[in-house]
Amino acid sequence: MNFDDIRPFYDDEIPAAMQRIADSPHFPLLAQYVYPGQDLDEVRRLMRQFTNVYDFQHEVMRCVNEQVIARSTTSFTFDGIDALDPSERYLFVSNHRDIMLDACLLQYALWKCGHETTEITFGANLMSSPLVIDIGKANKMFRVERGGTPREFYRSSMHLSEYIRYCITEKHQSVWIAQRNGRTKDGIDQTDQGIIKMFGMSRPKQPVEALAELHIVPVSISYEWESCDLLKARELYLSRDTKYVKQPGEDLNSILTGVMQPKGDVHITCCPVITADDLQPIADSHDTDSDYNRAVAHLIDQRIISAYRLTPNNYIAYDLLHLTSTYADRYTPAQRDAFLAHTEQLRGLHIDDLSTLNALRTILWSIYANPVEQKQNLI
Repeated sequence: MNFDDIRPFYDDEIPAAMQRIADSPHFPLLAQYVYPGQDLDEVRRLMRQFTNVYDFQHEVMRCVNEQVIARSTTSFTFDGIDALDPSERYLFVSNHRDIMLDACLLQYALWKCGHETTEITFGANLMSSPLVIDIGKANKMFRVERGGTPREFYRSSMHLSEYIRYCITEKHQSVWIAQRNGRTKDGIDQTDQGIIKMFGMSRPKQPVEALAELHIVPVSISYEWESCDLLKARELYLSRDTKYVKQPGEDLNSILTGVMQPKGDVHITCCPVITADDLQPIADSHDTDSDYNRAVAHLIDQRIISAYRLTPNNYIAYDLLHLTSTYADRYTPAQRDAFLAHTEQLRGLHIDDLSTLNALRTILWSIYANPVEQKQNLI
């Protein structure tokens, strides 16, 4: 099968891509962030020396992650990776809070634990410039088409399903994919059953084997300070009465905001692999494909929500939203004051109307409070 329309770069395509990246007018800004204090011409020479994906990831993306962790996190921790076999390949299905960092930070954690990095799904809408495309494809990102007519959507979904299965079973590459299209903006992590349907499209007559051979690993990532939280609150507010339409450059702004803004404590958990023993009882107790897909999605949700690491901000927001002190023992007055001070940054969105500001404040608190409620409702 030919996957040239969506696949990442092969090693022999890296030298030309590095040349284009080094020649980009945006390169000086990128170099300054990744290699602060180093001579620009030296960094350009370094880029032009890379001849394969491994070197680019090891020398550039590793530095990107280390800069993000050093500059914008209080701590970065992870667990569950030690239970995975480095010689096996997995389909990492992750909750999705940040456009770039969810996948990138997992790659860093895998690398630190001696595992190979994964290929990464990347929405076609984000491949907005030649520079982004070159960096993405050099970083093992592959294109995911969205939208189109029902027939086009079916074809792209089948193509994606075939490519994911090819990666894991033949190419021997793990894959990262979000549990749903687009980031979770309201703090509710929920797997789209359509994603599960897509996984099985490339082996439709064997629903248990189709998913079991992908070695699905639910991944739960939590940020003390939710990525792009103020922007998410604004978008949720504006989309209450009408369909929200992104402005040109908005995705890039979200990427940069997510990278630069303080994130506090960040934690990733790789949950237990979903096995045939997990899937067979689901298949036996559900008569339709739709019910089966929904139940598998629910299983993934259970593991992600159970592993999600709540922070004082989540408990503070819950108590503020519900006018209670239920979780007052989980945070200090100073932490509560810091969260309220952060809430006041909503005024920076140039909101003068008090009712609008109050509505935005409620939405922002809900973003942080919803993970608490999801854990409360975990069945």
